[in-house]
Amino acid sequence: MVSRRDFLKITGGGFILSAAALGGFIGTRTPYKALSPWLNAGQYEDLRLKALSYAILSPNPHNRQPWEIELIGENKINIYRNKEKNLPETDPFDRQLTIGMGCFIETLSIASKEFGLLSQVSYFPNGDNGPVAEILFIQENQDKDPLFNSILDRRSCKEPFSDQSLSDKQVKDLASFGEIYYKEKDIEDLKRITWESWLVEYKTSRTLQESIDLMRFGKNEINQSPDGIDIGGAFLETLGLTGLIDKQTMAEPGTMAYQTGIDMYDEMLNSTPNYILLRTDSNDRYNQIDVGRLWTRLNLKTTAMGLSIHPCSQALQEYPEMKDLYDNIHQSYAPKGQTIQMLGRLGYGPSLPPSPRWSIEDKLRRA
Repeated sequence: MVSRRDFLKITGGGFILSAAALGGFIGTRTPYKALSPWLNAGQYEDLRLKALSYAILSPNPHNRQPWEIELIGENKINIYRNKEKNLPETDPFDRQLTIGMGCFIETLSIASKEFGLLSQVSYFPNGDNGPVAEILFIQENQDKDPLFNSILDRRSCKEPFSDQSLSDKQVKDLASFGEIYYKEKDIEDLKRITWESWLVEYKTSRTLQESIDLMRFGKNEINQSPDGIDIGGAFLETLGLTGLIDKQTMAEPGTMAYQTGIDMYDEMLNSTPNYILLRTDSNDRYNQIDVGRLWTRLNLKTTAMGLSIHPCSQALQEYPEMKDLYDNIHQSYAPKGQTIQMLGRLGYGPSLPPSPRWSIEDKLRRA
């Protein structure tokens, strides 16, 4: 999000908008339709839909929301990954998207318990070409999961963090999720890796274009297509109206829009007091789903603790231009041959609004 200070700096006084006009514009730019799934969560009589209305709020790569849901009878569902949502340039082997499916499954499991349902999950019941998971729901009294209370507040915080590091107790409380790095030497090394890998993605035209193609500019685009990367808010929309920022200028080195992207990420990635890293001994689809489930629990746990987390896994992407940094981070942080599945910034960030979502109805497969 661009602040008023950044907005004035970017325009350099070359474009003036009256305070009254800007105030009226701000008041109309919230994409309420795209945010309604956060407000409507739980508003269903079918207990499966009730739980699913929370699952669709899960974290996922590029906010692609690749899940599709097939209701079967009265107590079963199949969950599919929509391959039209693939990210062939930055995620050529669908590893990150599969992790996103794991995020969905775990949020669904947590929400199911809240409504008295035990969810029995079977991965890939028909092999690679069928659903990712078949879930049978059984009504059963059981302990609720306290992480449910953090679902509506969960965010992926793509903003600068304060310089406050985690306490020893916080590190201990999160140690079961992954390896936490807080020593200065590791922090500086991981800052370098995350920054250099982000630059590789940004300066490789085809990987940058993949992100740009998924950008939704302004209220109308966000409401119409509430997936991908939302570029909203009054200031950004104003920049779009003046022609200072659009998909073309964001892809062109030397433009204000292109350089602004670099400046924003430089500030964000270099203001990180801690990192967390999730590894697996092997790298099959089952591992990837399980990592997604663990990442969701981590994200909800940090939310409950008042912390912020932001996945910054560019160095883990598996395309040729990233190979040197991919090898570098694995040699340094997975020396026993493991696969690093997730890398995240961890610390104290600002409060943020939720990201846009498709509704449950949009995600149901029709017979």
